[in-house]
Amino acid sequence: MRVAAILPAAGLGTRMGKAAAEKAGTSRKQFMLLEGSPILLHTVRKFAASPLVTEIVVALPAADLEWAGNLLRAEITNKPARVVQGGGTRQESVENALLTIDASTDLVAVHDAVRPFIDVDTIAKVIEEAADTGAAIVGIVPVDTVKRVNRAQNRGKISATIPRERLVLAQTPQVFRYDLLKRAFAEARADGFTGTDESSLVERLDEVEVSVVMGSDRNIKITKPTDMDLARLFLKEESKS
Repeated sequence: MRVAAILPAAGLGTRMGKAAAEKAGTSRKQFMLLEGSPILLHTVRKFAASPLVTEIVVALPAADLEWAGNLLRAEITNKPARVVQGGGTRQESVENALLTIDASTDLVAVHDAVRPFIDVDTIAKVIEEAADTGAAIVGIVPVDTVKRVNRAQNRGKISATIPRERLVLAQTPQVFRYDLLKRAFAEARADGFTGTDESSLVERLDEVEVSVVMGSDRNIKITKPTDMDLARLFLKEESKS
């Protein structure tokens, strides 16, 4: 089975703020250093460690291709790991990467480049589920009570309380059959549809039900300065295990 992992990393990470960017020497969150290594590299290492992943493709801004390509070639030696130019949005970046993947690929796993604490066991579980069903994502059940509101200006009025047992917070990896994901992107482009994740594109096809594999609240997406404090703690704990 051939499984390609796509890591979109083309965002500028503006929510990190000027101070955090200056401290790290970059405005892009995927290049911010976490204990000496870019966040991106921590994430790539997890997929390099997965025996089910056969190829890693990172989508990046054009200006970063050479630097990141050299980094991957130096660090990842057990399987192909390469960079491609991303687009203006996450959706464009993933599609650009998808276009470079061989049609003989069975499954494609899409994972946020700034989620470095995904564990190899969860990667295996969601890939295996997608191999059986065609489509699977990682998700967690929310711990907070969720309210539906009607918004008016800066305030909102509660219209309903949504049962948590019927909800999941979507994470990544999100894994799909190659042909299914290709069709999902093609139809989204034809319809001018922009989704918030790959699953939302596949759901529109109404061909398969997307399975959910339970993930972990440690699988955080690093988007703001306070996330870096938690990331350092998680990395310290990982190094002890």
